[in-house]
Amino acid sequence: MRKITKDSINAFLESKPFNKQNMEVEVLLNVTILKLSGNPIAYKYNDPENTLSITNCGWFSRTTKERLNALPNVSIKQENGVWYLNDKEWDGKLIDIK
Repeated sequence: MRKITKDSINAFLESKPFNKQNMEVEVLLNVTILKLSGNPIAYKYNDPENTLSITNCGWFSRTTKERLNALPNVSIKQENGVWYLNDKEWDGKLIDIK
């Protein structure tokens, strides 16, 4: 795992602002947002469940996959150009992670 991935994910999970290279963590009142190249790829809501939602924003790149895979309970694999999230085919659209 790249250092930038580790640092940005730690900031995201701790709801701390972060901005370095192509990664940014924006902390708002009700949600913390993880951005890759300006695209929001993960949301951590400040609700009782701390709901985590992810998306690839239409980018099926290795970098997007690496960043998302660093999040808890997220396992993205690719076979024949198809992405699988936690062993289920995934189109990259916004989804809640349980």
